[in-house]
Amino acid sequence: MALRHAVFVVEQGVPADEEIDADDPVATHFVALVEGEVVGTLRVVFKPEHAEIPECAKIGRVAVRRDRRGSGIARRMMLHAMAHCREIGVDRFVLAAQTDKLGFYETLGFVAFGPDFMDGGIPHRAMRMD
Repeated sequence: MALRHAVFVVEQGVPADEEIDADDPVATHFVALVEGEVVGTLRVVFKPEHAEIPECAKIGRVAVRRDRRGSGIARRMMLHAMAHCREIGVDRFVLAAQTDKLGFYETLGFVAFGPDFMDGGIPHRAMRMD
């Protein structure tokens, strides 16, 4: 949670009371470690908001430590998390991407849908992979 706080609250200005939410206790959390230090994290929730996409996983809170960005950590975490989901029978995914990160998720096969919306004071757009 310290990395998420550093990225979302300190760097991006998301209110601390919005960064941690009711999904955290029920989420599956993934971390990337380098020399024993957490350098990346994300979570997967199996009760997505987007009910029109049944039996899917919602990926969120993707964060990489500032000094490790651009090194492929987020991509490797995403691929690992999606592989884990597929192993347990879930192969459809949704996420809410910050609009300046849409291109990254598109390279993984996600497609944007719906209008932009604000979350934590940051513009987002819903994305899906079927």
